[in-house]
Amino acid sequence: PLKIYPQVLKNVKVTDKKAAQDDADVQAAVKAVAEALGDTGRILVRESGTEPVVRVMVEAPDHDTCQKYVDEVVETIKSRQNPLMTHLRKLDSSRSYRKKSGEYLCDGTKLLDEALKWGAPVQTAVFSDGVEIPTLPDTVRAVRVSEDLMRSVSPMETPQGALFTVALPETKLPETLAGKHYLVLDGVQDPGNVGTILRTADAFECDGVFLVNACADLFNPKTARATMGAIFRREAYSVTPEELFALLSKSGVPLYGTALREDTVPLSDANLSKAAVAIGSEGRGLSQQMLDECAKTLKIPMSPRCESLNAAIAATVVLWEMYR
Repeated sequence: PLKIYPQVLKNVKVTDKKAAQDDADVQAAVKAVAEALGDTGRILVRESGTEPVVRVMVEAPDHDTCQKYVDEVVETIKSRQNPLMTHLRKLDSSRSYRKKSGEYLCDGTKLLDEALKWGAPVQTAVFSDGVEIPTLPDTVRAVRVSEDLMRSVSPMETPQGALFTVALPETKLPETLAGKHYLVLDGVQDPGNVGTILRTADAFECDGVFLVNACADLFNPKTARATMGAIFRREAYSVTPEELFALLSKSGVPLYGTALREDTVPLSDANLSKAAVAIGSEGRGLSQQMLDECAKTLKIPMSPRCESLNAAIAATVVLWEMYR
């Protein structure tokens, strides 16, 4: 038997789910698809969960044929003033808008592959002309745009062919911490550093990352890009210092900080079998509030001519010591 490849072609909102298939907009979409495909392929009208939305879909016996049909009839946007294009720009530029809309923006076909692989709740995917549209869940809105329009909305100077939105996770602090190794970022404001640290934490099986004191937004497009997919599978929490200290205390996890004071010991000499280690910003280091809570401070041995390390590099050394 032939494997059937489905692909969402159009999403149509309706007010009465029971009468969805009789809705004029649904019928118009089905007609448009039928005219594009002729007698080949198979058109489906499928309701989506409990939402009053109908997915107009096509099925074909192989991937290439399905992709051909999709390219002929997929939703196309041509205007920079289209509401979706405006929405994407706001997701890129505004942390408050991301929170209000419940979505964040990611870019690139490779990152989209990671999102789909790890079951991230992708909402909308936008593709440049000529970029192959992968098989997407039937809940995802797929859109085609020109390369010029993609450049106008992409957060990257050189767009990577795809933009997509993901629903913000409903991250809730656990009652206690069951793991042994945690990393705390204290005022690390560079999105690239925060994303790289989350990627490294994922590589070295860190049990969780905490962001305190005005760190870069975890869901900034630059942060998400730097995680290389770790954002879809590794737990990270934005918390207040008080919430962090209470959780560590309740869980019996000692807090150490990378800083110099009288009790400082080399990182390699510290007992990191169960610990949370705090990394400060390059400019200011750890906050005094964080230092006051640290049971011990740690230093990374290095050449005396070097003053400090980049936050992401320092975190990498700490994470390696925890992992090995």
